[in-house]
Amino acid sequence: MRYYLFLIPLLPALFVHGQQNAQQLTLKECYRLAKQGNTLVQQAQRSLKAREYNLQAENGAYYPKVDLLAGYNYLGKPLEINLQQVKDGVVNGSSSQSVNTANTVYQQITGQPLPQNVQDVIYNATKGIINTFYPDYNPELTKQSYFTAALALRQPIYLGGKIATAQQLARTQVTAGQFNQQVVEKGLFFAISAQYLRILYLNTILAHEAVIVESFKKNRDYAASLKDNQILPPYLLNWARVSFVQATNRYNNLELEKENALLELNDLLGQPIETPIEINDTLEYELKPVTETGQLELLRNNPTYRLVENKTDLANVAVKASRSLALPNIFAIGSLNLYQKDLPVTIPPWLIGVEMQWNLFDGFQKYKRTKASKMLVEEAQMAALNTKTSLELQLRVSINKMKALQNDVASLDSARQQAHLTTTLVTDRMQNQLSSVKDVNDALLQEEEMHKIYYTAVMGYYLALAQYWNVIGTPEQFAEYVDR
Repeated sequence: MRYYLFLIPLLPALFVHGQQNAQQLTLKECYRLAKQGNTLVQQAQRSLKAREYNLQAENGAYYPKVDLLAGYNYLGKPLEINLQQVKDGVVNGSSSQSVNTANTVYQQITGQPLPQNVQDVIYNATKGIINTFYPDYNPELTKQSYFTAALALRQPIYLGGKIATAQQLARTQVTAGQFNQQVVEKGLFFAISAQYLRILYLNTILAHEAVIVESFKKNRDYAASLKDNQILPPYLLNWARVSFVQATNRYNNLELEKENALLELNDLLGQPIETPIEINDTLEYELKPVTETGQLELLRNNPTYRLVENKTDLANVAVKASRSLALPNIFAIGSLNLYQKDLPVTIPPWLIGVEMQWNLFDGFQKYKRTKASKMLVEEAQMAALNTKTSLELQLRVSINKMKALQNDVASLDSARQQAHLTTTLVTDRMQNQLSSVKDVNDALLQEEEMHKIYYTAVMGYYLALAQYWNVIGTPEQFAEYVDR
């Protein structure tokens, strides 16, 4: 028992000493720290940056592409001229050419064609000579290996809208990255808001619990004095002692729960969990009027809804991309020869031209892709409708929750005040020996419970308010209600 008596005055001093170097945080400052340190936000930022770089790359698609082409080739055997395959044509053609030449000369001199028997003699003689001297082998044209190097240029002229579609797709993805970052931040900020409200709730309960513990202590001390004067039986003193010990345990458990809440908040902020932070504000109920006009229009500004709408835009771009595949591609091409060695032919120093590429049949792949992309558009439109319905539902539920909790808070406030009044009256009656120590303990427990229930309803009201602004507004708008 003496250990608990020593612990009660020591806890506040230990808490102050542990928090003296901590930073006092408002809810807006928590948002700022999370935006800088939370890994989910940083991941979304990196994703957005990657999409921006991809857009910059697509914007350069119209620039010409210049490549350095170099190659080394090794042939299984050197290139050869197959003279044996064309031998008959060469021999017969050359013999016929000799006959024609002799006949032409004879006609110019005599005016008469060369006799047929003479033509046959010339043909056979020429054929025999050519057959005698015609090579009986195939001569090589090159060595077995050669090396070439050149600069190649390729400039798009017309690609059927493929470049414009790719650029539009990249821009849409950048927009999607922006919305995705906003969705991640809003989800994180809502979690931080809930954790911050939990800490404010614990601060409020701890402050009241300290008073309750002190009341249990006074009740125990008073019971001890009555027992010493033989007015109170010992078992009632033991009851008062047990009640004091239990109240002290509840206070200590709340302290540990707050410590865990601070550790979890550090994790949400992206800080080391042992980073000292201090949040000493308490929950104070204040009715916050909300506007119900124009709420459905504000839903369109919700990043979750805009992200789903962006998916519809992406699907429409995919339809354009599928259709552009059926159109031809036209390029301007050029080449500058830099180096050649052991090549069987001599390449000109440069060349320019126009090249067209047009796929005429691909097994109906383009048709199927276009049809699939159209289905994705319909799917994205349905997802947008479902998201809008879900947001409308969340909005209506949050408003109804706030209204219900307003009624609960009003009734619980009366009950809380009545419980405190009852405790005061029962304590006064005990001092006049009109009530027992157990009656005071029971009244204190009732007051403690009603205080917790009241502030639980208050926290629920603020959580519903946070959900309301998470749907149609920004976390900063909710923080203005909390950071007084």
